[in-house]
Amino acid sequence: MERTFAQTLSALRRQKNLNQRTVARDLGISQALLSHYENGAREPGLDFVRRACDYYGVTADYLLCRSEAPNAAVSTAEAAVAFLAQIRGVTDRAEMALKEFMEKQL
Repeated sequence: MERTFAQTLSALRRQKNLNQRTVARDLGISQALLSHYENGAREPGLDFVRRACDYYGVTADYLLCRSEAPNAAVSTAEAAVAFLAQIRGVTDRAEMALKEFMEKQL
């Protein structure tokens, strides 16, 4: 089962052992609104997402369930690994095409 924004937001709060009242106060919203975000009844705006990312020390990609890596260092490393895999694929295909070309020339 894939996680949702609401589940991620709630899990981050619980991991920090914080209650909704404290987090809501720190993020400048009501406890009721935080509860709505955490149970999926409402979706926040970008300003809240930014504040929540800063508060919990995670990337927006993680909070929005676009990455499994909670912080930028891990996300950057994942991106580098994926990029290198793409480069390997391109160079492998280029090498095969060159070999085929050379064989046809002989």
